[in-house]
Amino acid sequence: MTDVARPSPAAGRPQTAPEDPPTNPKRKVLTASLVGTSIEFYDFYIYATAAVLVFPLLFFPEGDMMAARLQSLATFAIAFVARPVGSWVFGHFGDRVGRKATLVASLLTMGVATVAIGLLPTYAQIGVWAPLLLALCRFGQGLGLGGEWGGAALLATENAPAGRRGFYGTFPQLGAPIGFFLANGVFLVLSQAMSDEAFLAYGWRIPFLLSTVMIAVGLWVRLSLHETPAFAKVVASGETSKAPMVEVFRTSWRAVVLGTMIMVATYVLFYLMTVFSLGFGTDAETGLGYERSQFLVFLLIGVLFFAFFTPISGLLADRFGRRPTLITVTVAIIVFGLVMGPLMGSGGTVGVMAFLIIGLSLMGLTFGPMASVLPELFPTRVRYTGASAAYNLASLLGASFAPYIATWLAGTFGLAWVGGYLVLVAVLTLAALIISRETSKDDLDDIPSQVTGRS
Repeated sequence: MTDVARPSPAAGRPQTAPEDPPTNPKRKVLTASLVGTSIEFYDFYIYATAAVLVFPLLFFPEGDMMAARLQSLATFAIAFVARPVGSWVFGHFGDRVGRKATLVASLLTMGVATVAIGLLPTYAQIGVWAPLLLALCRFGQGLGLGGEWGGAALLATENAPAGRRGFYGTFPQLGAPIGFFLANGVFLVLSQAMSDEAFLAYGWRIPFLLSTVMIAVGLWVRLSLHETPAFAKVVASGETSKAPMVEVFRTSWRAVVLGTMIMVATYVLFYLMTVFSLGFGTDAETGLGYERSQFLVFLLIGVLFFAFFTPISGLLADRFGRRPTLITVTVAIIVFGLVMGPLMGSGGTVGVMAFLIIGLSLMGLTFGPMASVLPELFPTRVRYTGASAAYNLASLLGASFAPYIATWLAGTFGLAWVGGYLVLVAVLTLAALIISRETSKDDLDDIPSQVTGRS
């Protein structure tokens, strides 16, 4: 016997369609994603600059300067170990609670760690505790940035109109050159405005403490946002993941591996162009011997090309597709790796500027599409965790020890070996791109759990 259907208590009442989730104005979305990542990258890069110019002198025992620089670069690498942890912690809440609240929490985490660095006592004051506390704060920076990028990328791409995800995704990516420009610009102004003695005594702390003001601005922008429409639909349907990280590695582990390999050359390129080049360019004993302020100006000029080509790359990725754009750029990176030794090793201003401009232009072209490529590999319910995991595992493999490895290779074998190192990782990225599929036409609400199994 079958049950007889009974009329529901609501029978006869007028039915109303469920309300669409509130949307964010496009201008506010782009501003929030740009401002937030600019602040986060500023915080991250002032450490990178100080790790080359300041920390070897103040946070490690006096003696062999090369040893102190390598120890300082080792603390720099700690953040890249922390970033996958941050992607797990913040990705969990980003896929469970929401993009907005998690982005606010990641910004605060990064900010507190950065301001704390500006207040640390030096090795001369507290001995071995100084580098240990420095390493702890660096871990906090990595933790915050590990949750920042994924949320900012999703904020832009999940709010983007059809056919414009590549371009919208370049706005959080623009935070990298803007943050780098601000970080090195502040160091340049301080270097010009005070003596070396005053700079080492207290001036180096100013960039870290200035982060307080920038964080307040970032919080004000982000707290006014609504949740992204894609995630709001998942919440409304009751399909949020209970354990996003577990689900990602159970259902989309191939996408994590593929995304990591696609991103790894980008990381190596950037940290060779910035942290390594700054150390090598200003080292009077084993490098080129430029004045600190002069080489910072060189870098700031190069970063303008990074910023210029980042949005162009998004337009190209929307027009021609993600794979063709990135495959072409990665081949160009391989060629650049083969010639970087002669360019940088010439020591002349023309050769050094050509090295920085070409390398950082390629950086903009390869970095720009990543905020659309990586999120497009994962379904909405685990997209924050999946995109963050791929991005930050690539940072661990490609960036954490890149300055250290490059410094050792240059000092032991010469600059040509540094170029060979870049060629090697670019070949890995090229292979990943060749076996990947095009995702530019996908609907973000209809991406399968196992992306690599779909044609």
